Amino acid sequence: MIGQWWGGQLVPMAGIAAVGISPEYRGDGVAIALIQQMLQELSQREIPISVLYPATQRLYRKAGYEQAGSSCLWEIPSDSIQIRQPSLPIEAVNPQDYTIFHELYQQQAKLTHGYLNRHPAIWQKLIHESNSEIIYSYLIGNRDQPQGYIIMIQERTNEGTILRIKDWATLSNAAVQTFWTFATNHRSIIDKVIWKSSVIDALTLMLPEKTASIRNQDRWMLRIVDVCKALEARGYPPGVEAELHLEVQDDLLTANQGKFILSVANGKGEVTKGGKGELQLDIKGLAPLYSSLFTPHQLQLMGKIKATDTAIFTATQIFAGESPWMIDFF
Repeated sequence: MIGQWWGGQLVPMAGIAAVGISPEYRGDGVAIALIQQMLQELSQREIPISVLYPATQRLYRKAGYEQAGSSCLWEIPSDSIQIRQPSLPIEAVNPQDYTIFHELYQQQAKLTHGYLNRHPAIWQKLIHESNSEIIYSYLIGNRDQPQGYIIMIQERTNEGTILRIKDWATLSNAAVQTFWTFATNHRSIIDKVIWKSSVIDALTLMLPEKTASIRNQDRWMLRIVDVCKALEARGYPPGVEAELHLEVQDDLLTANQGKFILSVANGKGEVTKGGKGELQLDIKGLAPLYSSLFTPHQLQLMGKIKATDTAIFTATQIFAGESPWMIDFF
């Protein structure tokens, strides 16, 4: 079990890394039975949410998962970046000492809907070198007060030479400017720069032209395992004081079924059973609402929720936030 950041709060989360069924048992309902049994076990362990990258959405939707965030691969021709104003020093460091980066990652993660609370195993996988891959890593800013980092590889492909940024953090405007200047300075030997980010990438706002593009977009899915614990564990906009009356349908985990009142104040939520049920949805519809991937109005248009105008307005305030994304894949 790991954790995921939502609204500045760390929510315990079970990440599902791989699901496989032997060929002779495929098509007989074994996979859905396996997933349902796993969710029952997570419920017994009182884990609020579960997340996975789906090979097929149809299977996981049957178990109550739904789209909840993105993971995008961006690219840009290196000679089009044209930012050459380094504001901070940049220093090469040993990538094996990932503790240098962990605190910087955590600062960025706390502000990013969907980021993982990384287990050491994820760091080890990130910095693992192979015979064909050498990892380079750099601190942005002074070593005693760094403001970001870059972990990268260089590779030669049919598309030319690529600078692939495997992981990064930028905690200030100066760090973003230095990030791009560092990339620009590779233009004589690098054709493209590739990095992971959100579907709405704030880094690209600094670019002089619209030369960056999404190379690949993936969506990960979330399942609310415990409605009360999940809603109480995440953070909310600190200036919002509101009460949302939910009615949830969950045919698998019946403890989630029924009416709930979510009361939000001072950035925290409290859930009690009962209420008017002014916003009705099944457990799948709760996932993208919880993550802020789609607005309540968009979910209503797609038939994922039914609600009064007042409930839509209240839910929009409570679940306001940036587009959720994750830099890690599992």
